[in-house]
Amino acid sequence: MLSIGALSRQTNVKIPTIRYYEEIGLMDLPGRTTGGQRRYVQSDVDRLGFIRHARDLGLSIAAISDLLRLSANGDNPCADADRIAKEHLTEVKEKIKHLRRLEKELKRIVSHCHAGTVGECYVIESLGNHGLCVEDH
Repeated sequence: MLSIGALSRQTNVKIPTIRYYEEIGLMDLPGRTTGGQRRYVQSDVDRLGFIRHARDLGLSIAAISDLLRLSANGDNPCADADRIAKEHLTEVKEKIKHLRRLEKELKRIVSHCHAGTVGECYVIESLGNHGLCVEDH
């Protein structure tokens, strides 16, 4: 059995985050000692590892909750899990497109800045006047 501190160290998830996951139902409420300290078992370590990995991949709390619900029964078809992953992949691709537009515009703004003072700085001017941007971002 692990304390919350040991669980935190083992999974590299901060204690307040573990408590939050318990509050919102991603993690089951742990057993407690007679003194009221939380105690975790290997299945809690595994579940928190799953959650952490999913969060590292950028999945939403709602998507993770759905995936955990699906994974609770090994006989469930994986079509819903595939759908969730594909939807997230589509979102990631859209974010990448957006970030590429931002990169392009920022490169353009920076390349136009040759002034020696902030009063003549193209970066400052561009941030103050969205009309100077070439692309919508």
